Amino acid sequence: MSAQANGQPGKPAAMVAPKSSPAKASPPKTQTKMHRRSRSGCFTCRLRRKKCDEGKGQCKACKHLGLKCEYKRPMWWSNNDQRKQQKEIIKNIIKRTKLSEKSAQLGTTSAETPPGLSHSLPTSATYSDVTARTRAPSIDSQYSLGYDFNQPPSHDHYDYNPHVLSPPYDANHLYQPYPPTPYEVDIKTERQMYVNDIPTRRDSTVSTFSTYQPPPPHSTLPPFPEDDWINDNIYDTGDMFSADGGMDFNFFDFSHGAPQGSQQAMIQVDDCDRPLLDHFIHNVLRLIFPILEVNQHGSARSEVVLPALESNKCYLHCCLSIAAIHRKSTQGLQGEQVDSDIMRHRYATISELCEALNRDTDHLQILEATLGMIFFQCSVGRPDDTLPDIPWHQHFQAGASLVRKLELPHAMVHDHNAQLHPPFNMTLASWIDILGATMIGRSPQFAHIYREKNESGSTSGLCELMGCEDSMMYIISEIACLDALKKTKGLHDLQLCQLIESCGKSLDTTEVPPSSICWPYSSTGAVRPRQLSKNMTAVFRIAARIYLCGLVPNSSRHDSTMQDLLERFTQSLGMVPSGPDGFDRSLVWPLLIAGSMSTPGSTFRQVLFTRIDALGEHAEFGSFGRMVRLLQEVWHQSDEAERAGDRQNVHWRDVMEQKGWDFLLI
Repeated sequence: MSAQANGQPGKPAAMVAPKSSPAKASPPKTQTKMHRRSRSGCFTCRLRRKKCDEGKGQCKACKHLGLKCEYKRPMWWSNNDQRKQQKEIIKNIIKRTKLSEKSAQLGTTSAETPPGLSHSLPTSATYSDVTARTRAPSIDSQYSLGYDFNQPPSHDHYDYNPHVLSPPYDANHLYQPYPPTPYEVDIKTERQMYVNDIPTRRDSTVSTFSTYQPPPPHSTLPPFPEDDWINDNIYDTGDMFSADGGMDFNFFDFSHGAPQGSQQAMIQVDDCDRPLLDHFIHNVLRLIFPILEVNQHGSARSEVVLPALESNKCYLHCCLSIAAIHRKSTQGLQGEQVDSDIMRHRYATISELCEALNRDTDHLQILEATLGMIFFQCSVGRPDDTLPDIPWHQHFQAGASLVRKLELPHAMVHDHNAQLHPPFNMTLASWIDILGATMIGRSPQFAHIYREKNESGSTSGLCELMGCEDSMMYIISEIACLDALKKTKGLHDLQLCQLIESCGKSLDTTEVPPSSICWPYSSTGAVRPRQLSKNMTAVFRIAARIYLCGLVPNSSRHDSTMQDLLERFTQSLGMVPSGPDGFDRSLVWPLLIAGSMSTPGSTFRQVLFTRIDALGEHAEFGSFGRMVRLLQEVWHQSDEAERAGDRQNVHWRDVMEQKGWDFLLI
């Protein structure tokens, strides 16, 4: 205590040693020895400020964490913003790697963990550093000094859904007698020792409690049928280990890690907007990425939307506006309140975007919100919505500038890791770019990138996200460029026909044997993602041929070639499931292209009407409803002209211009 008496700060007892202690007898040379930092380590470890073993090819740290090991100076090293972005990407990759390792460990150790109080072991926080020592109470705990006991009990942190089981499990009588699955709760206890108000030691323990209860001594299992006791409605043993499964869980390079905690507890919204948030999560979210949901169940929710709702305010306002539009359409809401909700959040989204653009920061979040404003509109709303809004192609101009600023196209072509794990935002932007270009008669913004990727045979993730194979989308991009050249009269008819023939040969190289197209459901009723992709690609392929043939000078919907293509299209369409649980809403573009060339009484129109009836009220909303409305107007004008003796085609793009429709039909 003499140190305090002299005005010097005291030290913990464990840290004080007498002058004769052997710790002070070490040679001065040992004390003054400095660690020499290596300058030849990989740039990934240097960015993380971690020691690198400088292993050849790939260091141990990068190999263990699944990171890209770069010994050659990368482009992002010389730019502070890009370094921050790269650091966030590395953090997300490490987080995913740790989560996968943790889940694997839980799977191997759960069988050996005894029930009840399983362990109480010291954690890594037993001897924490000085900065972590604090006596501040936790305001989140009702046992802390800072807790407000007058506030009503809150249940926002619990998002219990009694219908989380899928229908085959929930409806099966064999599983009804069982109680809920046991779960474990980890409780962390910390103890801090103080001597004269000075922290000395901090201990931390974690105790795991389990809700598992052993069955009574004389209980018996419910009887199963003696012979065929495995229920075929639940398990698809034939396809369980086949190659036709979902895609790799880490296929896309998502801009967020997995959300932490409850799906709504971390999303800050006003009380008046809570119903809109709930409606978006429970009713709109499942409509946005149906193909991604088939390929990778739950990833759109956990890896894309929920993390963005937590961290991106502009994205949140966009989703709340979309939820209000969907409520107005599906629930028949009328009045100033619902329109006010739509416009209030739409204005807030635009304001947040403009402020962020003026700051020239958070480019990834701005791009994310911009793509959401464009693409989410394709799932909601009626064709006759009259509320003011900015056209989608003006939003995409800003989005394309952000894509270039983030150098996403360059990474997709030159970065090998990006080819294996394409950036999700770039994949979504490519889908909008290619099909959106056909809506306005322009070349895609990144047509040269698609051309280069087509030549190299690399993926952009379009098949996994939307269902059509990448090579087919690259060819559609080339046809869109021809369409733009024809519209601006930049080609003579002979040159145009030569380029059309070249694109036709490219389509020939993507043809598959007819035997490879079959029903995409397995014998148990489960969707086979790869087969579904083959079937959808076949539909897009024939639609691309119809689109290409429509560019031939003086072509007509009455040509025998066009009618044959339309008949083939109708047959291929029968291999894609219809109805509310089908995938017609993912085929809006090919249905528009084929439907615009159909004639009165054709098989296609009959099949389309049948599929519209099967889709029910869902056929009235989103891009599908707008496509049906546009086709009805095209048919009305073309059929009326034909009855008057004019067999000239009525182009669907001309009808959109006449009506003032800025539809994005994808």
